[in-house]
Amino acid sequence: MKGAAVQQDDKDITFITPDAPIAAQTHGGRAKCLQRLVRLNLPVPETVALSFDAVHAIARGQMPDTKALLAPFGAAPLLCVRPSSEDPDWGGPGAVLNIGMNDAAYVDMAERIGPEAAATLYMRFVQAYAVHVARLDPDLFDDITETGQAGLSAALKAYEDEAEEAFPQDPEVQLAAVLRSMARAWEGTTARLLRQAKGAPADAGLGLVVQRMALGLGAGQGECGSGVIQLINSQTGLSQITGRYLSQSQGRDALKGEAGLYLARDERGPSLEEQEPEAYGELIAHTRLMRQKLRAEMQAEFTIENGKVWLLDGVRVQRSAQAAVRLAVRLAEDGIISREEALMRVEPRALNELLHRQVDPQARRDVLARGVAASPGAARGAIVFTAAEAQARAARGEPCVLVRRETSPEDIRGMHAATAVLTERGGMTSHAAVIGRGMGLPCVVGASEMRFHLRKKTITAPDGRSFGEGDVITIDGTHGEVLAGQPALLETVQDDAFQTLMGWADDVRDIKVRANADTPADAQTARNFKAEGIGLCRTEHMFFESDRLIVMREMIFADTAEDRRAALDRLLPMQRADFIELFRIMEGQPVCIRLLDPPLHEFLPHDRAGHRELAEALDLPVSDVTRRVEALSEYNPMLGLRGVRLGVIYPEIYDMQARAIFEATGEVNRGGVPVVPEIMIPLVSAKREVEIVNTRVDAVAAAVRNETGVAFSYRLGVMVETPRAALRAGEIAPHCAFLSFGTNDLTQMAYGLSRDDAGRFMSEYVQKGVYPEDPFHTFDVDGVGELLKVGAERGRAARPDLTLSVCGEHGGSPESIEFFRAVGFDYVSCSPFRVPVARLAAAQLAVKDKIG
Repeated sequence: MKGAAVQQDDKDITFITPDAPIAAQTHGGRAKCLQRLVRLNLPVPETVALSFDAVHAIARGQMPDTKALLAPFGAAPLLCVRPSSEDPDWGGPGAVLNIGMNDAAYVDMAERIGPEAAATLYMRFVQAYAVHVARLDPDLFDDITETGQAGLSAALKAYEDEAEEAFPQDPEVQLAAVLRSMARAWEGTTARLLRQAKGAPADAGLGLVVQRMALGLGAGQGECGSGVIQLINSQTGLSQITGRYLSQSQGRDALKGEAGLYLARDERGPSLEEQEPEAYGELIAHTRLMRQKLRAEMQAEFTIENGKVWLLDGVRVQRSAQAAVRLAVRLAEDGIISREEALMRVEPRALNELLHRQVDPQARRDVLARGVAASPGAARGAIVFTAAEAQARAARGEPCVLVRRETSPEDIRGMHAATAVLTERGGMTSHAAVIGRGMGLPCVVGASEMRFHLRKKTITAPDGRSFGEGDVITIDGTHGEVLAGQPALLETVQDDAFQTLMGWADDVRDIKVRANADTPADAQTARNFKAEGIGLCRTEHMFFESDRLIVMREMIFADTAEDRRAALDRLLPMQRADFIELFRIMEGQPVCIRLLDPPLHEFLPHDRAGHRELAEALDLPVSDVTRRVEALSEYNPMLGLRGVRLGVIYPEIYDMQARAIFEATGEVNRGGVPVVPEIMIPLVSAKREVEIVNTRVDAVAAAVRNETGVAFSYRLGVMVETPRAALRAGEIAPHCAFLSFGTNDLTQMAYGLSRDDAGRFMSEYVQKGVYPEDPFHTFDVDGVGELLKVGAERGRAARPDLTLSVCGEHGGSPESIEFFRAVGFDYVSCSPFRVPVARLAAAQLAVKDKIG
């Protein structure tokens, strides 16, 4: 690493020229961007780039030849050092300016730019060096109130007293100390953890760039100052010249206060365009050229030195999701990038910002507690503790947040009435999480660090603050936070650019995306988001309206099949009407309807008051109701009498549902909309279960055809939620048209984990490395994935035309879609509000395959 001077062909310490061997993967994005600016003949001060390997060596104590490093900058230069990580979002240590400033430089500088400006430069360097290099206490300079020469003298004295040595005067010593400090800061534990949190690998490298300072300070020789400029609004993505300029300043001083000038003419105050039109014109031309040639909207940091414009740095504009979409589309429409590249420029999960209201990033956040970010978006409202109170508030037009220990199907009506949900228990696939995502309802679950006093109707934050019914809180389901009060919210945005990008995504993706939708409202949302059908309609959610729930309970309490059929006959027209509306909304697109799945006890009240109400409705003694409820309870209901087992033990339930589906199909077909319903049998574990249900469904279909005289067809399939169904897919597949893998329950059974309770300890499990991620949040490709792969291979071997799909919440995860697509699945199905995320993720996978 030592030599007489820095060589432009040295791969580790390289003078930046158009042909120097510099790459983002070896020297970082900042170094590569500066080289691109040099290639465009833009005014960039002399710069030397240090590679990742060179910085690693410095951190180990192997210092470069600083004399050779300084040689390209001439005699007595002033320098700055900036970090250059591979991805700008990974951060790095702060820049250090004015390296080389010492007593001799101060005397020379005072003659050229005046003693005040020279003292300001020197004092600024002393303070930065003391804090960031010598690691002295920042409070060291708090008591210095003087400016100019007096302030400089006080700063030098304070440094000498604290460091017990004079401020270093040798530029080589200064530069070496800065390089060493920045290299070691990058290698430190705190920095590693911070960048890993941003998605960087633990061993990510850091480059450094050493650049000649273009001074933004002067005295009477022309305009001097610094600023930043970009051509778009970072929040909206619309064309707007933004940034600031501040005379007699350095770095990003212009952004720190209100004293700076606007760039373009602005009625709010003076502008650079008015005061220095020539420099302003150069900046606009440079930034436009950067956009064209660097193929991105760029923010330039610049200095004006005695009237001359210098570009010190260029970075991609920080942008909201809305701006990211608009910028990608506009760059493609302007012919600067291809449509495929535009698709790759937008992070799929960032679309959540466009689909849901969010807490304004500028708003003050008073965080009460954190939990699992179960359903994205933000909403605020008065705390309520029951579904009934949520409905009452909604009827009065008052927004409310439903707070429960955990939600159950009984809470559906309250969830529909609430603006957000907060629960003490649960994880990513708990009831509240799944239903919340389906409804687009912000939801935080597993907020176990709060104390829930449901009888007292209060919740208590870890800091002791208590909130009762009617107090207003905000739920940030995107970040999993419970906030006090009402911070400002940003509204949803789905503009023309969003629609254009999603259209491009649909043109290239090769796996279909359906939605999980249980109600007509869900179906309409799915249509609005361009879902290609419904991949899972959970019929049980249709039974929780008050007029239906009492009939459902009568059916459950019936002692004979005849009495059950009598109650089911009253439910039939209600269910039929739901299916008719569902089919009409979907306009002939496929609709996959899952037959009744949950154990019957979920439809019954669980408290004494509920038992009394049910006793009144059924005209029975409370003791009879209580005994029956207790008799129906199970030790492990999720593994008990539910799913297909209901259809085998109580076949009249599935008979009614099949008749409702077929009668609705005939009605809609008569109206000219061709419907081919898909009927899905839940929780199958044996071939014989499918045979039994299939026989009865065929019989109901034949009866409806005879009664109505309307011809129709349907497809029968199985929801693969048990490991045995996946392993025995070869013998199940010949009896069905499709296999749809329910990854929520399949993960639960494969792991032996309760998806509702695992949230209590899952974070600690992940921290200790037991699991790499929460398997209910991130699909387990190795374990559960092997079950899917085995099931898919055996199912297709037995029936080559078998349709394969996923209808668990993993179907909306970009990482999971990659696996499902590779295994050969025909479609994924997810919550309606995750459909755009899945569409874009699928498109990006297709583009990656195309470009290799």
